[in-house]
Amino acid sequence: MTRVAIFDYGSGNLRSAERALIECGVEVSITSEKNTLLESDGILIPGVGSFQACMKGILAHRGDEIVDKRLAGGRPVLAICVGMQIMFSTGIEHAVMTQGLSQWPGQVDLLEADVIPHMGWNTVQVSDSSKLFRGIENERFYFVHSYGVRNWVMSSSHSQDPPILTWTTHGKPFIAAVENGPLTATQFHPEKSGEAGIKLLSNWIAGFKNG
Repeated sequence: MTRVAIFDYGSGNLRSAERALIECGVEVSITSEKNTLLESDGILIPGVGSFQACMKGILAHRGDEIVDKRLAGGRPVLAICVGMQIMFSTGIEHAVMTQGLSQWPGQVDLLEADVIPHMGWNTVQVSDSSKLFRGIENERFYFVHSYGVRNWVMSSSHSQDPPILTWTTHGKPFIAAVENGPLTATQFHPEKSGEAGIKLLSNWIAGFKNG
């Protein structure tokens, strides 16, 4: 059976993610054990709270090394919410800048909108080349956040193909999801997005379970 490990570094909706993945028909573990995280078919990195707190937890559990090693070996990683944000170079919250994992260049900062946080269901603008959103291009997904990435910075990446970006708008546009070789990320919570979220997770799993 396909094995997916949820990275328990002290931040995230672990049980919600576990239930959603089990519904996708995979074997799920919640762990911070390095070898399990390296050897599982896929890992999911959740994130709730501040950018700074998530980075502190990730580094305390050697998550930077784990992510680097998995991506270097082409092993799938899915990051959710603040888990996605920390994949970028920096995050700025309350005038405090924190270094991220720098898998992608770019900065996470406060959304430009009349109402913050962005909380609730929203549609997304999906690229025609997306595999993650196949069959759910017109669905709505559940967001809970105040910060995001509003500009994509072009650079080299782990994949020779350019990243596939999905956008949404709350006030002004920001990145809702990235598909970049073995590294996939969503700003929204698929585990809280009902049937559409389960389908998205199933699409992610389908991309590697037969590999």
